[in-house]
Amino acid sequence: MSVYLSEEKKKEIFREHGGSESNTGSIEAQIALFTFRIKSLSEHLNSNKKDNSSKRSMLALVGKRKRLLKYLQHKDLQGYRNLIEKLGIRK
Repeated sequence: MSVYLSEEKKKEIFREHGGSESNTGSIEAQIALFTFRIKSLSEHLNSNKKDNSSKRSMLALVGKRKRLLKYLQHKDLQGYRNLIEKLGIRK
C-alpha cells in the first residue's frame, strides 16, 4: 500500500508545507503528509470495504494527525488556522 506515495510527491508536500524538501520534521509538513495519506486510504476503503488492515492504518494516521494538530494549535494558533484552511480539514 505504500507504493501510492512517490518520492516526488513527498518532496512536493514537504516543499509546500515545510519550507524545503529536507525539512521533514516540520509539524505542518507532517500533518500535510498524513492528510494526503488519509485521503488516499479513504478512497481505497470506499472500493474495498472489508480491508480491515488498511482501515486500522487509516485510523492510526487520523489519531497521529489529531495529536499533531492539537500540539500546533497550542503552539501557533494562527499557523494552525492557516494550515487547516489550506488543507481543507475541520470544516
